Amino acid sequence: MATALALGRARSDIDVMSRAGLPLHQFMDEAAAALAMVVPFVAACVSTLDPATAMVSSARKLGALDGRNEQDLSWSQLEYGGEEPTAIRGMLQAGRTAVGMQRETRGDLDRSARMAELLVPYFDFHDEARVVFADRSGGWGHVSLFRGSDDQVFAADELAFLAAVAPSFTRGIRTGLLAQIAVTDPVPEAGPAVVIIDAQNRIVQSTPGAQLHLERMSVVPGMGDPLVYVYALVDAARRFARGETDRVPRVRARTADGLWLVLHAAPLGGIGDRGGDVVVTIEEARPQEVIDLVAAAFGLTARERDVVSIVLRGADTKEIAAAMHVSPYTVQDHLKSIFDKAGVTSRRELVARVYFDQYLSRAGSELAPSGWFAATDSR
Repeated sequence: MATALALGRARSDIDVMSRAGLPLHQFMDEAAAALAMVVPFVAACVSTLDPATAMVSSARKLGALDGRNEQDLSWSQLEYGGEEPTAIRGMLQAGRTAVGMQRETRGDLDRSARMAELLVPYFDFHDEARVVFADRSGGWGHVSLFRGSDDQVFAADELAFLAAVAPSFTRGIRTGLLAQIAVTDPVPEAGPAVVIIDAQNRIVQSTPGAQLHLERMSVVPGMGDPLVYVYALVDAARRFARGETDRVPRVRARTADGLWLVLHAAPLGGIGDRGGDVVVTIEEARPQEVIDLVAAAFGLTARERDVVSIVLRGADTKEIAAAMHVSPYTVQDHLKSIFDKAGVTSRRELVARVYFDQYLSRAGSELAPSGWFAATDSR
């Protein structure tokens, strides 16, 4: 184990990084490098989650996992197709922050399907330190650090250190999501974005629109194959169909150029070998879906979110006060706190920051009958 001085320096460095407004992939890389100095590992995977559903929305693979995507389908099936207590969702539900799999299984890795069926036989990883990053809004991300058969298991004080830096990782991931470059060009229209997965987990049909969105999600090198998120949704949809969960699988994800997308999955009715088909749809997120997530990323309180919601409807201070049954002075106090957290100085900047990063460039564009922006032609 590293010295107390080294641990303190690493913890301070990660805290500073989390407050620096770094883009997501840069924060992941630099924070993981700081971890490696005091908690060595042979490979790591840092992911982001949708706090509403705990579904993975992006992943950064490091070390021996860099560039290796061949077992992503198996991982998603093990992570979202069952009820293992050390799955991301299981840890969040139990309020656990950090676990070491050797300690969790008391040295019997066969007790974990993830270890016995995937990590040991395919990667020769014999211990995993898994940490979830969460706040009152839900889970924002997780990290898995891995060690091989010749390495020492993760010690209790190492796991305690990982739990101690979890709040900084939470902050850094939230900030990193917002620091990605916002879309400035119109999004090309490619029609409905749909992927159909059969019972054997094969992609049997997909539309050009789906391919376009998946390509946008895989622009940053090292961020993993976006199909892993598709398959995670598929496995969660099958559990939903079996009545094993009451949560409809969906995830909000942000592309490298700042476009917010929503992916959701649903089982299809069918007979014979088509009975297990699942349809995954991918679409540009509507403003309300983005507001909730971005407001949570800023760390706004429930009352502050109410203020933001009313501000976005164009209300002035007196109207906000009347709607919330508080004084205008209280509204001003809320707005000051919101401005500080969002890094803006005016309501106009707040609207752009929270609401219109990806929509403002299309202000004034023609609307379709649905009320959403009409199709654009990028040619």
